[in-house]
Amino acid sequence: MTRHFLSLDRISTLALTLCLLATPLASAAEPTSSASASDEPPTLKGGSCSVQGLMDQIRRGLGSKSEAYRLYLRTLLRESAVTLPLHELQAAFEREYDPVMAEHLAAALVARTERGLEPEAMARVAQRALEDRDPSIRAATVRAMRLTGALERTGDMYERLVRDPSPEVRREAATNLVEDNLKVYGGRHGPAVDAAVTAAVASSDSKVTAQIVGQLMTGEVSAESARKLEQLLRSDSAEVRAAASSALGGVPAAEMTRAREALLGMYRGEQDPTVRKAILQSIARLGFSGAVPELQRLRGVDPSLAPEIDAWIRVLEMDLQEWSLILREKQRLQQAR
Repeated sequence: MTRHFLSLDRISTLALTLCLLATPLASAAEPTSSASASDEPPTLKGGSCSVQGLMDQIRRGLGSKSEAYRLYLRTLLRESAVTLPLHELQAAFEREYDPVMAEHLAAALVARTERGLEPEAMARVAQRALEDRDPSIRAATVRAMRLTGALERTGDMYERLVRDPSPEVRREAATNLVEDNLKVYGGRHGPAVDAAVTAAVASSDSKVTAQIVGQLMTGEVSAESARKLEQLLRSDSAEVRAAASSALGGVPAAEMTRAREALLGMYRGEQDPTVRKAILQSIARLGFSGAVPELQRLRGVDPSLAPEIDAWIRVLEMDLQEWSLILREKQRLQQAR
C-alpha cells in the first residue's frame, strides 16, 4: 500500500528547526551597566543538535498549556528521526520510562522504518510493546505504531497484544487495528482485514473482539476469515454476536450466500433484540430488494421486531441501488415514527 510522507527536504528543514529550538537563547533578563546593552536582542548560543538536547526541549515543551505547541514538538521529533543517529534514538527509548516521552521516541523509531531505513527500528518498538514490564509503557508504544505499516511488518504482534494482561494495552491494540484498516488501507486491503479478524478471534476480551469486528469493512475479507466471523456468531457475548452479524453483512460476493444462510439460521434461536436487529440489517444488506421475502418470513418470530422488519421491507422495496442510500432512508423512517 502507498503512504505519503513529507519530502526529505522538508524533513531536514523541520529537523534543523528543532535543533534551533533545542539551542537555548542567551538571557536578556541579566542586569547590564548601560541602556544600550539592554536594548540589544538576545543571541543564539552555540550548541550541537543531539537526541538528548531535543528530548530535553520536548520534555519542557510538553508542559506548555498550548496544545498546538505540544503537537508541534511531537511532530518535529518524529520528522527529525531520519537525521538523528539510530543508536542514540534506541538508547534514549530503552532508558525512557515516562510513557509520554517513550511514545514520542517510539514514534521516531517507527518513522525511520516507515521511511525505508532500518527495519529493526520498528522491531525494537514492537518488542517493547510486547515485553516491557510496565503496562503504561506497553500501551504507549502500541500507540506509537498507530496509522503506520506495523500491521504488515510485525508478524503476530497484534494477536499477542489482544491477549495482554492489561486492558489498556488490549484497547490500544484494538484501536490500532481498526484505525489502520480504515485510514491507512481504506478498508479495502484484504491482508489487513484478515489480520484484524485473526486478532479479534484470538482475544478472550469480548469488548476488544467486538470493538475490532464491529468497525471493520469486510468487503475484501478472505473465505477463511469469513468462517472465523461465523464462529463468532456462537459467542457467549451478545456484543460479539452483534458485531459479527454486522461484519458478515459486508462480505464479498463469493461469501454472501453462506453468510446469509448463517444469519437466517441464527435469527430464530437468538434471544437478544440488539443482536436480532444487527442480523436483520445484514440480511437486508446482503440481499437488497431480494431480501424482502426472507424478511417477511422472519416477521412472526419476534412480534416486538415486526416494526423493524416492516421498515426494512419498506426501504428495500424502493429499489435503491446503494447501501448508503438505503441506510439513510431507513434512518429517516425511524425518525419519522
